[in-house]
Amino acid sequence: MRLARQGLRAYRMYKRVSGSMQQNRGQDSRPDMQQRPTPQQGQYEPQGRYEPRGQYEPGGQYQAPSSQPSSGGRLSKPYLGDWTGPVNPHYDPHPDGRPDPGEVVWTWVPFQEDHHQGKDRPVLIVDRAGDYLLCLMLTSKDYDNASYNDPNFVDVGTGTWDRDGRPSEARLNRVIPVLAADVRREGAVLDRQRFDDVARELGNRRWTR
Repeated sequence: MRLARQGLRAYRMYKRVSGSMQQNRGQDSRPDMQQRPTPQQGQYEPQGRYEPRGQYEPGGQYQAPSSQPSSGGRLSKPYLGDWTGPVNPHYDPHPDGRPDPGEVVWTWVPFQEDHHQGKDRPVLIVDRAGDYLLCLMLTSKDYDNASYNDPNFVDVGTGTWDRDGRPSEARLNRVIPVLAADVRREGAVLDRQRFDDVARELGNRRWTR
């Protein structure tokens, strides 16, 4: 009897140990049920990508109101606008290295529609107003020809201000005030006859003093 009881006790112990081992194996084989951690606050999320406010400006440039004076980053003082007063064209060039009426010089000219932008271009000095030189911008585009005659432009011919030797025209309906400090370089002296032609056409379209 004693041997039978010992055998029964050993069998029950074996069942307990065997059951415990099977339970542990079952737990090890189950998939991990823990939840994946959520992104912490401030962590980058594709749906939360930052979009800057405001519209893209062509060239990355800021379009300020045209009522604000601007130097365009190229002038010694802010550009206050085109000259609208009377003009007295007179021919007075001097070979002294200083800009005078009758000479073609290079300077930065603001665009008429946006004074914050512009380009370097030749201009013809026709008059003075205080510290300012009153200038007409020159262009190599042909606005005054046999097929089409724009009254706002007059031929001035060729000169050393254009390195390609292209004929130029002076624009009459826009007078640019330029400080001597903003003159880049002298281009040439326009001959008296051509200057008088420009002055006559300008006088027909603007006040004269």
